Amino acid sequence: MTTRTVLLTGFEPFENEPVNPSWEAVRALDGERVGDALIVARQLPCVFGKAIEAMDALVDTLRPDVVIAVGQAGGRTELSIERVAINVDDARIADNAGAQPIDAPIAKDGPVAYFSTLPIKAIVRDMRAAGVPAMVSQTAGTFVCNHVFYGLMHVLAHRKAGSAAAPTRGGFIHIPYLPEQAARHPGAPSLALDTLIAGLRVAVATSLSTDADIREGGGQLH
Repeated sequence: MTTRTVLLTGFEPFENEPVNPSWEAVRALDGERVGDALIVARQLPCVFGKAIEAMDALVDTLRPDVVIAVGQAGGRTELSIERVAINVDDARIADNAGAQPIDAPIAKDGPVAYFSTLPIKAIVRDMRAAGVPAMVSQTAGTFVCNHVFYGLMHVLAHRKAGSAAAPTRGGFIHIPYLPEQAARHPGAPSLALDTLIAGLRVAVATSLSTDADIREGGGQLH
């Protein structure tokens, strides 16, 4: 039986945080098997340009069947399954290398946006059924998370165009602070690490087992 590969990526800490929940959650799943698939977790730098280069190298080396990039979104209350990545870097703060691009395209030859190819609404449904707070998100921001999300989808689009193999599915999930981070930000919501891990495990299983996404409401008014 052929073993499928699921690549999970998380980021190094940024903006003076001692940890990044995305890395803490994905590394807990490294080496775990979900059905016939093996999860491989890797850390990305929180640096414009280098993060996409690292992701591209991982996709090229591992040839994964599914890629789920994960990032921190302090202030959010649920796991946010991102719908769309847009072709712009507009950094409110500097990245870990001191870069702060403003209104810069991620790929000059790329489209305005890419949609996730994960079954985003099925993932939300299954997370909620497992007791994990989840929602479809319509924005991945304009910092390194969106940068990586767009870069991933751009790489996968070009790889699909030049290959007869089954296309790799890809997307992005934002997760809230850990409780120890929220303690440093009074009033900020958080989720326990075990809950984050459980949610990502569901995302992997649903992405592997669901060919076509479900059709149900998941939008917002604003």
